[in-house]
Amino acid sequence: MGNGARIYAKNSNMVARKIAGEMVLVPIRQSVGDLASIYNLNDIGGRIWELIDGKATAGQIKDRIVEEYEVAPEQAEADLTEFLSQLEHMKAVSPVTPVQSAS
Repeated sequence: MGNGARIYAKNSNMVARKIAGEMVLVPIRQSVGDLASIYNLNDIGGRIWELIDGKATAGQIKDRIVEEYEVAPEQAEADLTEFLSQLEHMKAVSPVTPVQSAS
C-alpha cells in the first residue's frame, strides 16, 4: 500500500453520529441548511471512521477491515485508499506526521 504508513486524524469540525445503524458525518462549521454537507457512511465506512484515531496507519486499518469483514486484502486496500481520499477531499480527515522518537 503506497499510503500504508500514512496516519490520518479526524477534523474536529466533523461530528459523527450513528443513526438507525448508519454513521452520519456532519460538518459543524457549515450552514445548517446545507444538507449537501451531510454524509452517510455504510457499515465498513463507519468502521473505518471509528478506526481513524490519529495513531493507526492506513495499513493497520486495512488489516483490521480484512480481519472483521469478508474482503480480500487487495480489495480492502483499494477501497480504503479511495475512501480515505474522499474523506480528505471533504476535509473530514487529514494526514498527520508521526512524531519521530529519538534513538
